[in-house]
Amino acid sequence: MERIGFIGLGIMGVPMAGHIMGAGYSLSVFNRTKAKASGLADKGAAVLDTPAEVAKASDIIIVMVSDTPDVEQVLFGEGGVHDALEPGKVVIDMSTISAEATRSFYAKIAGKGASLLDAPVSGGEIGAINAALTIMVGGDEAVFNRCTPLLNTMGKTVTYMGPSGAGQACKMCNQVLLIGSLMGICEGFLLASKEGLDINRFIDVVSGGAAASAQLKICGEKIARRDFSPGFLMDLLAKDLEIVHQAQRANKLFSPVTALGTQIVKSVQAQDGGGRLGTQAMMLSFEKLSSHEI
Repeated sequence: MERIGFIGLGIMGVPMAGHIMGAGYSLSVFNRTKAKASGLADKGAAVLDTPAEVAKASDIIIVMVSDTPDVEQVLFGEGGVHDALEPGKVVIDMSTISAEATRSFYAKIAGKGASLLDAPVSGGEIGAINAALTIMVGGDEAVFNRCTPLLNTMGKTVTYMGPSGAGQACKMCNQVLLIGSLMGICEGFLLASKEGLDINRFIDVVSGGAAASAQLKICGEKIARRDFSPGFLMDLLAKDLEIVHQAQRANKLFSPVTALGTQIVKSVQAQDGGGRLGTQAMMLSFEKLSSHEI
């Protein structure tokens, strides 16, 4: 089996790396805070000191960090992955970043005879824990085919979308649908509460009809029990929406859902620690602006 490296052990990275080990792959990891790697180390993962060391020890290197500058630093900064790339090695960036930057990174990595797949994910912490992520992949199709068994250890749905950047483009569009769904859930819950409906019964009813969605199932049920802990951070959603905005402006598109959703996200971030809450904390902004708590 190919040797795997994993860089970035956050809320989602730890369970994703765990599934890879569970499938029998050898694993080398790097994280800026080494303590986050302790559980994987106990299971036999090698904890290394730099991304370059991970790349040297691995055939396929997965990157799962927060933003475009973070990916660039991991790949091309001092002690970065690029330093240790050789022909035939593959980098899989599973972060959510700019499609334009991805295409630039692809070209630089190809210059070393290696390959880059962009493979952002949807499903949040629960999807990562249950190996049920949706993974949308861009890059060379032959490289995708080589890496599909590895991606299947982490995802329920793994889909090739097209050339480099296509995975990130798909994730941008996914986030538009997500923010629209979240806004609708919060607005609907607020009205249901004002009309005296029991929120849990309301969720049960609409989950059986045309308004059913993954966001209603995951975030709606958390809202009903006032659980605003992160499965996916509000700060990360804000970052994703900025990436979406950049693409929409470049394409001169009408984008009211993204524009309004961004303003609501910013209002939650402005509350004490709001950016570190889960995306379902959008409900807090609806409640504050309506002077009503469901």
